[in-house]
Amino acid sequence: MTDTTHGIGGLTFDPKKRAMPPELGVAIALVLITLAFEALGWLLMNDSFLFNTRDTVDGIFNVARLKIIILQVSIIGIIAIGVTQVIITGGIDLSSGSVVGATAMIAMSFAQAGEIYGNPNTRAVFLEQGLVDLPLIVPLIVGLACGLLAGLINGLLIAYTKIPPFIATLGMMVAARGVAKWWTKGQPVSFPTDSYAALGAGMTPVFIFAGIAILFGLALRYTVYGKHTYAIGSSEDAARMSGIKVARHKVLVYALAGLLAGVAALVLSSKNLTAQAGMGTMYELDAIAMAVIGGVSLSGGRGSITGTVLGAMIFGVIISGFTFLKLDAYYQEMVKGAIIVGAVVLDQWRQRRTSMRAAK
Repeated sequence: MTDTTHGIGGLTFDPKKRAMPPELGVAIALVLITLAFEALGWLLMNDSFLFNTRDTVDGIFNVARLKIIILQVSIIGIIAIGVTQVIITGGIDLSSGSVVGATAMIAMSFAQAGEIYGNPNTRAVFLEQGLVDLPLIVPLIVGLACGLLAGLINGLLIAYTKIPPFIATLGMMVAARGVAKWWTKGQPVSFPTDSYAALGAGMTPVFIFAGIAILFGLALRYTVYGKHTYAIGSSEDAARMSGIKVARHKVLVYALAGLLAGVAALVLSSKNLTAQAGMGTMYELDAIAMAVIGGVSLSGGRGSITGTVLGAMIFGVIISGFTFLKLDAYYQEMVKGAIIVGAVVLDQWRQRRTSMRAAK
């Protein structure tokens, strides 16, 4: 006989029906994938993926590889945090990568230095207007405003015109990429000021990613904003009947996703010391895959920032592992495509399993 404990109103709780937290499953998958690359390293390369094997390097663990893994996913991870919240509401955002490209181009044009090695920067976009060597706050405000505007447009279209999120954000994806190309007629924007370049220097992108993850993780878990986000994703009609301003909250969620895409654009252009119209290509799909791998349901109502961060780390380990094994880049693209499809299949399987468990 199964041991049960009594709950409120005479209900019983069966410990066997307690589901394992999705984040724990993702963490286990991360460990297993890491160990798989460690084993492949010894089998194929006679080298370790996790540990230092050279006498010239101090320390047991390969700290340099760990830093590279985290850096590789930090910028897309910032986008994924915004995308996570959108998906929890039952929506989707396909525009974040293009918003990164447009925002990077526009923000960088206000962050250019007036001189290069003592000579005038003739390639500065606004040199004739004197808008060079501006304080750091100027490109920051411009970049955040661009991302926020794109997110607001997405949210307003979805909330008040009832356009499906797929179509609305697909339109923004195309439009924002056009803006990125139009801004300087396709020419890259380079030579930022030292203060702007510091945004992406060293491990700063990782700290920004971690800070944003903690902020929104707490917001989703402990605030009214989080409760409303989950409620809308679980049942929009029920949320509306409960008094939640569904349309207004959707606008807020998409605006925040756009804002985070703007943050990612600032960090990316600063890190690369240049902005190009093609920046951010396919970032939106990587961000969605990170979220879904981390346990976010494409049907809405379920997921967490912790899971998304773990999903991002899985992505980083896979990319770094393929580089470690010296596999060509096109194999990485194939695997990333398989991961995206596999993540959706996994999500569907989780939903069916949850439904079957609830029916018993």
